[in-house]
Amino acid sequence: MVDFAVRESYASRIEQMLSSQTRLRVEFICERIRSGAPVELGDMAWIQKWASHNPTVDKMLRQARRASLQGEDQTDMDAFCQAMDIGDPDPSEHLSGPQDPVTLAEWFSSRRKWFRGDG
Repeated sequence: MVDFAVRESYASRIEQMLSSQTRLRVEFICERIRSGAPVELGDMAWIQKWASHNPTVDKMLRQARRASLQGEDQTDMDAFCQAMDIGDPDPSEHLSGPQDPVTLAEWFSSRRKWFRGDG
């Protein structure tokens, strides 16, 4: 008999797998974002929907956005953050300077599920 945790883990991995066609479309859209080329609204909606349900697509999209925003002038720290997939690519989401506790609490509560520990 297969252990429930093993079945659950397997089911989780299956849900995260992408078909070749989907993966190629995700890579194409991410490359256009990375290079600063125009991306159709329908493609952006499609990839955002995938990113909200699939951690692999979410990571690829975040990295493409980060590379697009930072361009070619990446510092060593930027390259490190890109490689480790840490930090928000959108500078408007960054906090800088001293913050009051309420602002910090609101900022942390708006983070992704894995950061809050809900998932």
